Amino acid sequence: MNIIKATDYNDMSRKAANIISAQVILKPNSVLGLATGSSPLGLYSELVKRYKQGDLDFSQVKSVNLDEYMGLTHDNPQSYYYFMNENLFGHINIVPENTHVPDGTAANAEQACAEYEKVIQSLGGIDLQLLGLGNNGHIGFNEPGTAFEQHTHCVELTESTIQANSRFFEKLEDVPTKACTMGIKSIMMAKKILIIVNGKGKADIVHKAFFGPVTPQVPASILQMHPDVTLVADEEALSLCNL
Repeated sequence: MNIIKATDYNDMSRKAANIISAQVILKPNSVLGLATGSSPLGLYSELVKRYKQGDLDFSQVKSVNLDEYMGLTHDNPQSYYYFMNENLFGHINIVPENTHVPDGTAANAEQACAEYEKVIQSLGGIDLQLLGLGNNGHIGFNEPGTAFEQHTHCVELTESTIQANSRFFEKLEDVPTKACTMGIKSIMMAKKILIIVNGKGKADIVHKAFFGPVTPQVPASILQMHPDVTLVADEEALSLCNL
């Protein structure tokens, strides 16, 4: 695992943007696995800035998102489809038909997950997968105890994840309790993985995930077994690690 230390959130965002920018420049038709949440906001803002400066071209890029809440329509401001368009897709020249987010409104959720896995495979797999890190070690919505061999699947969100996500909703009861997520195996099949983490609140889980035993109780720990992982984290997030 390659670990890049950043001074703060903005520095983390810039350094992560350097990695994605290099991927797109070196392979213009890259398949990018993308994430949502607060962690990648600065990164996406940096990519938009570089596109507007003429430094990046996304016209051949294809994307697949990690996950989506079940039950939220595309026009719901809390859906990840909406998030991606607001924070990245709507500001760059990526072709809308080349962007893929799981369908959270499908009547048959299991079938929708299976079809999403086929989409990933039809694109030839993911060249670079972006990840954040949950407080309990989850990646995507793969909660502690999730089998490492799972592909895209439906999950019941844990109480801690619901609480963590409640900051994005008006009321706790508005937070969806189910999601469609790429599985651990889907993530591990990506050619490269980029994980971004910031803040003192993540220091303990960073230490457990990347310097502790590989266990389903800390889903992100499996990333230790991937041949090409880069962790970009700020000083606070790395404060418990002896580097």
